[in-house]
Amino acid sequence: MKIMVAIKRVVDYAVKIRVKPDKSGVETQNVKMSMNPFCEIALEEALRIKESGIASEVVAVSMGPSHCIDTIRTGLAMGADRGIHVEYLNALYPLSVAKLLKALVDVEKPGLLILGKQAIDDDCNQTGQMIAGLLKWPQGTFASKVVLDMEKQSAIVDREVDGGIETLCLDLPAVITTDLRLNQPRYATLPNIMKAKSKAIKKYTPQDLNVDIRRDLEVVHVTEPPKRKAGVMLSSVNELIDKLKNEARII
Repeated sequence: MKIMVAIKRVVDYAVKIRVKPDKSGVETQNVKMSMNPFCEIALEEALRIKESGIASEVVAVSMGPSHCIDTIRTGLAMGADRGIHVEYLNALYPLSVAKLLKALVDVEKPGLLILGKQAIDDDCNQTGQMIAGLLKWPQGTFASKVVLDMEKQSAIVDREVDGGIETLCLDLPAVITTDLRLNQPRYATLPNIMKAKSKAIKKYTPQDLNVDIRRDLEVVHVTEPPKRKAGVMLSSVNELIDKLKNEARII
């Protein structure tokens, strides 16, 4: 079985986000970029499935400008067998990504598609659900545990919901999106980083895949959240109650 994993290049989670002066988005020039943490979890899960002997190949897919190749190389250094880069210079939104993924699935014929539940740059949490809809495949989102049964050609997925854990049985092929508690991603070792340089990365464009990219969303403006006011030290409980009642008006 082949597993396809979608990975995204985002601003590193440890970087302080800065909004562009024209408020059209966040600053990405001269900023450290890395693989989306949820995508790392998705790739780690695919690699563990392969190491268990169930899967034969893991393919890492990324979309965007040429810098995305660095993210694919990271995935290859973690253990993916080969990469696919869909080159597109402008912004890609969830529906466009889902359409491109569907076209790649039609070409690659994977038995399982794994994605992070969301990207930390836009927090959309939409692509996995959209690609499942386009493919008409069953989906297991927010997965905290995945067990494959190849005899029954099914996947048992524990997913986190507000009330606890929900367990789903999905017929393969299927789409799974990963949550934080699914696993702890591995670090790429130096030997594997060197090996990754010789692994194949196939390039496509949306035109190669017969996908028409349309802007179905428009970012009007981006602003920073308001700064929190400094705290105040109070001398008594009565003073606290007074402020909660008369200033905050919550009691």
